[in-house]
Amino acid sequence: MPRESLRNSLTEILLPIALIFGLILLLSINVGAAKAEMASSPLESWLKLIVGYLAAGAEIAAAMVIGGAIIRGILLYLRQLFSRSKQHLNSTETIRLQLGRVLALGLEFTVASDILRTAVAPSRQDILNLGAIVLLRTLLNYFLEREIQQGEHTRSSQPETRENSYRAVASDPTSGRTKD
Repeated sequence: MPRESLRNSLTEILLPIALIFGLILLLSINVGAAKAEMASSPLESWLKLIVGYLAAGAEIAAAMVIGGAIIRGILLYLRQLFSRSKQHLNSTETIRLQLGRVLALGLEFTVASDILRTAVAPSRQDILNLGAIVLLRTLLNYFLEREIQQGEHTRSSQPETRENSYRAVASDPTSGRTKD
């Protein structure tokens, strides 16, 4: 068991570092400013047009998903703010976790859009740019998912702690009694 936890902690440290170094490496590679335009076939130009619309659709979907989540989060927060509930911190954490999940989904849509844009006859620079973008978004998604998991873990452990303390008080026959 300790060996597996060591492996997990090394992975949690080394994966982001490797992604950051990969991003820096991809951004430092410069293929050349001059881009030789090759003659493209009519089919390729039609494919580029169709794929361009699909990529724009993926970007619009990402914007709609993220925008909807932001509006929903604001409305939930305002409703929670003006309610007389004492669970302000717990519901704020719930709203934050929901927004984080949707942001991760929005990042996936934008990665799909970038992949679509480079799908038809990419140049070497296009592929390097795509690699840098995908690495950056993967890094963002990794940290976002990690924070969501930590938030869900702390959130799930808190009710158990309260529930266990209630059970302990309820099962203890001396609880509630005072000593003379």
